[in-house]
Amino acid sequence: MTDNKTETKSSRKPASAAASTATAAPKAAKAALAWTHTARFLTTASRLAELPATELPEIAFVGRSNAGKSTAINRLAQQKRLAFASRTPGRTQHINLFALGPKDAPDVLFADLPGYGYAAVARDAKLRWQKVMADYLELRRSLSGIVLMIDSRLGATDLDRQLLAFIAPRVANGAVKLLVLLTKADKLNRREAQAALAALQAVLGEFTTAEADVGVTLFSALSGAGIDDAAVALHVWTHAPAE
Repeated sequence: MTDNKTETKSSRKPASAAASTATAAPKAAKAALAWTHTARFLTTASRLAELPATELPEIAFVGRSNAGKSTAINRLAQQKRLAFASRTPGRTQHINLFALGPKDAPDVLFADLPGYGYAAVARDAKLRWQKVMADYLELRRSLSGIVLMIDSRLGATDLDRQLLAFIAPRVANGAVKLLVLLTKADKLNRREAQAALAALQAVLGEFTTAEADVGVTLFSALSGAGIDDAAVALHVWTHAPAE
């Protein structure tokens, strides 16, 4: 599968992997994957107030239950059980932080947020976690990027669109970068894959501005599609030279 990556609009950093239509260069991919492989568990929290204050840039992973979020994190980190994937969707109800970089001087944090949209979760639990996620995405000062997992076979659901609308102000003004991974892309043929990319491009175009850094790529933990591109995008987000 080729041409698995696209851009939404001009970015403040045109060279950013998140905004590039080209496949990640081998050297850049090797460096990025070596960096993501350093990911290790830091802490877990059930409320925003329990998360440690930090000056490190934080990248949040969000998505519907069953969209392949934990699997994507594990694949990016080249570790089998870094992010815990519950056998029962919707049961993971904590924000888990992972540190990346040198052990004595981490440079980035990954935040694995609970999946949303699983019908079997009790209403009270849903409401509580909606508030926790909303508070995190709106108020977490160290949040610098969001990776949204969307099942490529389903496209952006109503809940995905609601989340995109919620984060739109911070993305539109460039405060928070956004990368959408269209997961389970191995289930699509070439025509379906291109249609999925085009559909997501249209959705993202609704709020993308000249200041926004927004990208989307097909991703498959099974085939490996998009892994290099995603790793490079996250590495560039947090390690690009200051302008």
